[in-house]
Amino acid sequence: MLALGAGILALTWIALSLHVPGSIWVGTLARKDAVVALMLASGALYGGAVWLVTQCVLPRGAIFGVLAVAALLRISLLVAPPFMSSDINRYVWDGRVQAAGINPYAFIAADPHLAFLRDTPVYTNINRVNYAHTIYPPMAQLIFAAVGRVSQTVLATKIAMVALEGCGILAMLALLRSAGLPLARIAIYAWNPLAAWAVAGDGHIDGAAIGLIALAMWAVIRRRQGIAGILLGGAILTKFLPIAVAPALWRRYGWKLPVATALTMVALYAMYSSVGWRVLGFLPVYTSEEGLAQGSGFWLLAVLSHIAPIPHWFTPLYLGIAVGALGALAFVIAFRLAPPDEIGLGNRVALLAAATVAFMSPHYPWYFAWLALPCCLCCWPSIAWLSVAPILLYSDPWHDEILLPTLVYLPAIGLAAMDLFGVWRRPRKLSFPGMLYVDNAR
Repeated sequence: MLALGAGILALTWIALSLHVPGSIWVGTLARKDAVVALMLASGALYGGAVWLVTQCVLPRGAIFGVLAVAALLRISLLVAPPFMSSDINRYVWDGRVQAAGINPYAFIAADPHLAFLRDTPVYTNINRVNYAHTIYPPMAQLIFAAVGRVSQTVLATKIAMVALEGCGILAMLALLRSAGLPLARIAIYAWNPLAAWAVAGDGHIDGAAIGLIALAMWAVIRRRQGIAGILLGGAILTKFLPIAVAPALWRRYGWKLPVATALTMVALYAMYSSVGWRVLGFLPVYTSEEGLAQGSGFWLLAVLSHIAPIPHWFTPLYLGIAVGALGALAFVIAFRLAPPDEIGLGNRVALLAAATVAFMSPHYPWYFAWLALPCCLCCWPSIAWLSVAPILLYSDPWHDEILLPTLVYLPAIGLAAMDLFGVWRRPRKLSFPGMLYVDNAR
């Protein structure tokens, strides 16, 4: 296990050394492809570590080695400049705008009203600077504002994201302990190279969402439904995607969680409502820009369109089937199953999160990192694969928009079929590949 951790660290350090100083990207396409290859190699070592922590009995002291590797991995990425994504520059900018007393949804970054805030390191590296209002929802904006009042730098923002992610890791450790599972299973998230690069490397807001989701899961197990609702509302208005796991957190016919979630979201939007409908930011345009409105942004539809022309009604049909399937899964989890224990909660969160992300098939790798979190409690191979394989999406050496996503999703479909077959054969054992510890704990 320690050898695998050392290998992940070594590959990460080599990848970091390929960055050309001063470049906001890696430097050249060849270097970028080499970095992605090294990240994939560390993903293979991570797969070995996942197998070890779920199938082998490790010493109790293994947790200290696991946490040491996780900390070194994040420190190494934290002190390096972000170069696989430029999104963090928008975070810093939004924090700076709010520190100046201006609503971040009021102006695009290039608006003359904000000219006095411009600087070279941040402003010049903001994407969509000339036409897009910020897309980030109110809870994310509060985080940006808090950081911006302390330090308006990329490093300070990365530190904040890693700190919030760390809260989620601590919450997951508490869930593992209460479930009677080995604490070393935290490696399933903490050693995930995609999560580490996304949060500590590029400072994505996903780190804050991951922290809030884990804390909400902990609050549910502690029967603090009101607190769980507040945390869930904050998570949803940090990244939007966590709304998918709400049915897993809700206790049947309980009112505290949905009311607390709704009130939290209303209060957060009210804080920025002075700009009216513009509080939605770039979100309405984003769906069109990413091809979601036309259907080309969905992997399955994109593949089918390369085989034969698809009619205009096919996209609404796909969306209808996807929403119906997700709704049916949410209904079963919310209304047909008994209140879960820690492992059951991990199962339900993992299934809802993975199903939602699979149907959406995002283009950006960091959208998949949060899938590793519930796998600490219940590790399905298909979901563990989806939490790390999208590293492939960082690169496109052949300029083909279909091949690399297909290399991500086709194996995931195969693994999901195997997972479901295993559940059908052994319906009472729902955690793969963590059978050994689940059986011992129960």
